[in-house]
This record gives sequence, C-alpha cells and structure tokens, in this order.
Amino acid sequence: MALRTAIVMSPDRGGAFDILQRMARLGLGGPIAGGRQYMSWIHETDLARAVNLLLDNEFDGPVNLAAPNPLPQRDFIRTLRQAVGMPIGLPATRWMATLGAFILRSDTELLLKSRRVAPGRLTDAGFTFEFAEWTAAAQDLVRTK
Repeated sequence: MALRTAIVMSPDRGGAFDILQRMARLGLGGPIAGGRQYMSWIHETDLARAVNLLLDNEFDGPVNLAAPNPLPQRDFIRTLRQAVGMPIGLPATRWMATLGAFILRSDTELLLKSRRVAPGRLTDAGFTFEFAEWTAAAQDLVRTK
C-alpha cells in the first residue's frame, strides 16, 4: 500500500495551518496568482482515523488521504480568513509567492500547482470524514489553536 497525503491541517505550531493562519490574521491571506489552483487538504483527525482504518484492513496499491472536497485556493483562503475574523486578504502575484516560498524555505509549486485529489478508495471502503468541508475544518482548527 502506498499513501498519498494531501496537506495535513493541524493546529500544531510550525505546520502548514499555523503558517496559513498567521498570514490570514495579518491580512496577507489573499488569492495567490489568481487563486484558481485547487487545494487538497485533510484535517489531522481524519488523517489519523484513515490511517487506523488502513492498518485494520488490507489495501493494495495507492490510497489518497485527502478530504473529499478540495477547493480553489481563493475560496480556501477566504474561508480561513472568515474563521480567524479577518475581512481582507491582500493578493499575491506569482513572483511574490516565489519570494515568500523562498523565505519560508518551501517550494513554490505547493502554492501554484493545482491539486484536486479525491479519496475514492477511502470512501469506497466506507470511511466517513468528520471534516469533509473546509469551513468546518477551519473553524475547528482555529478554535483548537
């Protein structure tokens, strides 16, 4: 079995959500390069539950660990801004994203490449997500932080 994991959203310090939340709180959480690229994600609770399911059952081949409803980056970040109570989010151009990724020691591809991953094998196996929608996940993660 091979696990392919979307960006894991966890309230822990130093993770992807921590960085995105800080940017949103500072008003820097706007669309990146237009924001049409899709973002796949998974809440840490669902990741742990999915891994437990996989350990308890036999799966052959690749399994996508991602929430069932990816969304465009502009909608993803707008929802996060709403969860943290920030009404504005300055947009970023491609070169700004490249500079930001360099400063954060990350890969620009994570910000600019579209990823629209579906957890077909998980849902086919009967897995139900506690956080299938980003709105509920973002609100939960902000409360937990």
